[in-house]
Amino acid sequence: MNTEFNNLINNIKKCQICREKFGFEPHPVCFGNVNAKIVQISQAPSATVYKTLKPFTDQSGKKLKYEWYNIDDVDFYNPNNFYITSLAHCYPGKDKNGNDRVPPKICYDTWLKKELELINNKIYIIIGAKAAKVFFPKELFNELVFKNNYINGKIAIVLPHPSPLNIKWFKDNPDFLEKRLLEIRKIIENTLKS
Repeated sequence: MNTEFNNLINNIKKCQICREKFGFEPHPVCFGNVNAKIVQISQAPSATVYKTLKPFTDQSGKKLKYEWYNIDDVDFYNPNNFYITSLAHCYPGKDKNGNDRVPPKICYDTWLKKELELINNKIYIIIGAKAAKVFFPKELFNELVFKNNYINGKIAIVLPHPSPLNIKWFKDNPDFLEKRLLEIRKIIENTLKS
């Protein structure tokens, strides 16, 4: 047992840093164990995940798990396979225009950096342009998606967000679904077998 890691997870799940900023009860979400093979980092949990407290139980999650990764819930929610976290661990609510609020940087600074220091993973998967910008601030998003990147000497795959709202990106970049996704699926498959 990794006491430091377990204490960190307990503290994340009790976090209330953004309660006043959000105007509702925060529900921090992260999932997996210290030796998970894959660390998956997205922007923030969705409104659906805020209710279920289980990551990727929304439409984006269905596309990610069943279509892109081509795996079932047993493999995805196996804590030895995936450690699932975000720049912000809580659903941030909507802004005045009805869009999801930007994840508060304090969450990344307070929690995610510590998580990544402790987890003994094999690869990273970064989901969405906002998350990619944190790890690769000087690189173009589309270029990141179509190549293998590295964080701490380990492969870091960058994915577009699987949201149904992201249709234009997929139309503009057909090679992602036709070619790159096959390469990514193979990397994930080999990592889960290792």
